[in-house]
Amino acid sequence: MSASDFQRLPGFRDFPPDELAFRNRIFESWRRVALRYGFSEYDGPPLEALELYVEKSGEEIVGQLYNFTDKGGREVVLRPEMTPSLARILGGMSRGMSKPIRWFSMPQLFRYERQQRGRLREHFQWNVDIVGEAGVAADAEVLAVGIDGLRDLGLTHEDFYARVSDRRLLTTVLGAAGVAEESMPAAFTVVDKVERETEDRTLARLRDEVGLSEPDARSLVEILGEGLEGIASRFGSRDDVGAEVTRLKDYLANLDAMGLGDFIAVDLRIVRGLAYYTGIVFELFDRQGALRAICGGGRYDRLLELVGGEPLPAVGFGMGDVVLGELLKDRDLTPDTTRRIDYFVVPVTPDQRGEALGIAQKLRARGHSVAYALREQGVGKQLKAAAKEGAVEALLVGPDELARGVVTSRKMSDGSERDLLLQELA
Repeated sequence: MSASDFQRLPGFRDFPPDELAFRNRIFESWRRVALRYGFSEYDGPPLEALELYVEKSGEEIVGQLYNFTDKGGREVVLRPEMTPSLARILGGMSRGMSKPIRWFSMPQLFRYERQQRGRLREHFQWNVDIVGEAGVAADAEVLAVGIDGLRDLGLTHEDFYARVSDRRLLTTVLGAAGVAEESMPAAFTVVDKVERETEDRTLARLRDEVGLSEPDARSLVEILGEGLEGIASRFGSRDDVGAEVTRLKDYLANLDAMGLGDFIAVDLRIVRGLAYYTGIVFELFDRQGALRAICGGGRYDRLLELVGGEPLPAVGFGMGDVVLGELLKDRDLTPDTTRRIDYFVVPVTPDQRGEALGIAQKLRARGHSVAYALREQGVGKQLKAAAKEGAVEALLVGPDELARGVVTSRKMSDGSERDLLLQELA
């Protein structure tokens, strides 16, 4: 059989060294920032019970999953997201833990979806969650982690921003705009798709599915495009709206105090389609609007209870590596993956090979990266190999040098040479 008979599955990726170095650069920033904020890393199995996701999102999610019946007759799934696993893990241990719980992970996730730019059938995702704190300071802290994760990679407020909303505020605004309580789920669905549908289509859905009159529908579309101050001026006399406006202002004040105000825009059109969100929600986007959301998250105060845990408030986000990778490439922020090693050891004749191997191992024991030719070659070919390997220095081990207790170090950038004492290398 030929190599063409074994093609990579659609929607999946290989990671040769350059691509893996890029991925690891992202992982390093994610981990560094999470630890900087005092979070602890966790993980779970890539295979979970299908019911865990059906319980959270409903039967309709099954069509998006890699699910099957295992040899024990269990209905299982390759995990499509991490938050249900977090809820399951904490459900069995959170009662004995001090609160708030600050955890993060970087799992590989799988969804059977149509491929497009920024979306594959597998990706790695940075999950950051605070469990056990209901105040807006926790919401602000989680968003700050996400913003700093991107800043650590070299992105600035000119490259991306966070669009934030609050499902509680949106609920009160919809009520003030004439939406009946029983029509709230339909209204949320329409608002969630406002930017992906024409205005005429949105107005028609607000009339037909939500039950608003034409004037009320047009007024609501206008309201959704306003900022927090506009909403406050429209509905400031209503206690329910005022209370939610105050809560969101407190949240924004926390972010301003952290110096992150330039990254934030209030936008009630951010709903987050997952039904378990209960409060403040957000998504991070590139400023040019060329890509899908880089990150999304918010408050989900009932999820742990849904999977059998204690009723703890929680807030968190997920940030995928695929869209983020596209943005970093667009901004020329990919890492330099040029191969480099510290030393390439060159035995001048086969008789010095044993000494050369010993020198290489001594240097490796000191933490240096070292390579050498794996077969006998002339000095010229070995030096060419050293250049290809990106060696900073080539160490020539010859009979005359060894007799003097030295090796000759050749700097590959300019060819300059100097003697190094063998005892110094050790």
